[in-house]
Amino acid sequence: MKYLIKVKIEVDGIVDKPDVIGAIFGQTEGLLGPDFDLRDLQDKGRIGRIQVDLKTRNSKTIGEVVIPSNLDRIETALIAAMIETIDKVGPYGVRIKVSEIVDLREERVKRIIERAKEILKSWGKERGIDYKAIVQEVSKALKPPEITKYGPEGLPAGPDVDKSDTLIIVEGRADVLNLLRYGYTNVIALEGATGKIPNTIIKLAESKKTIAFVDGDHGGDLILKELLKFAKIDYVARAPPGREVEDLTGKEIEEALANKVPAADYLVKMMAKKKPKPAEQVEVKATERLVALPDDVLNAIKGLKGTLESILYNEKWEAVKRVPVRDLVDTLSQAGEKEVYAVVLDGIITPRLVDTASAKGVQVIIGTKMGAVTKRPFNLQLLTFDDIL
Repeated sequence: MKYLIKVKIEVDGIVDKPDVIGAIFGQTEGLLGPDFDLRDLQDKGRIGRIQVDLKTRNSKTIGEVVIPSNLDRIETALIAAMIETIDKVGPYGVRIKVSEIVDLREERVKRIIERAKEILKSWGKERGIDYKAIVQEVSKALKPPEITKYGPEGLPAGPDVDKSDTLIIVEGRADVLNLLRYGYTNVIALEGATGKIPNTIIKLAESKKTIAFVDGDHGGDLILKELLKFAKIDYVARAPPGREVEDLTGKEIEEALANKVPAADYLVKMMAKKKPKPAEQVEVKATERLVALPDDVLNAIKGLKGTLESILYNEKWEAVKRVPVRDLVDTLSQAGEKEVYAVVLDGIITPRLVDTASAKGVQVIIGTKMGAVTKRPFNLQLLTFDDIL
């Protein structure tokens, strides 16, 4: 079991253990739906044997109930909160309060650390070894595997890309870091490349079973299109719609990979989709052209150099606000959707700025330099002063 739910109980009468257990099962049945039925969870081994310890005092029954849980943190918290809703045991009123939830794995790690300290102290005395260095070495085992660079392109990857017969291909470095955090060490990133798939990926795919694991947005569609065109892909896995792989929890990653589909089936599904309307195709082409800027905007860009400020424009290229670059992301976050058409800044275009601008419907960003932007939204043009001037 992962957790112990400890509950204090006080009943306004004399009751026995079976009365308490009966109240727990009876008054929680169907409360949060079939997924949280305690009897079913016990049958599946997700909830352990409920322990009840009772004492009688002044015509009242007090004690503690302990419920072992093998669910995750959120589900365990829901079970605990559900137990607190019980208001009667037999004919008597009852007050139930969760006193604590013990993380058994954390307690086990604490015991291991304390025992390791004792062993190292004894070891250090006997052999004169620097136990501080050993503690640091032991602590490394608790850290997730470190990201590595793979191939001549220096692609972000996990340490077991060569060892594993299965390869998980993701979009960027942040995706690799998130999968490493949850124990997936056979992962490698494209670094957000579109139009050109790294040769390292193509060669690795020839000798391994490959899973393309991409974001659930249009950018993921574009990456997947290029991968399927140039590399041997066996399976396709997607993050939930509108979500990115780098933000998924361990359970969400597990579900996405479990729901992977053969690449051939995915291609058939894509081909069966309705073709875009001509108007949509025109809009796509329009976003690929450089914007035409009015002279006053060009002059404003020239005058912006060295000021560390930014200018926000509406769709008519009329300046609506001028703010310091350090406040730009917060200002955009507070703006209404599609209120700002373009942003010009005397600063670097960062991934955080791109994500915020895209969410607010901004169409154009012009900055002094391009930062480490690996995922470019489909409807957002990113330009530098050199492109314009």
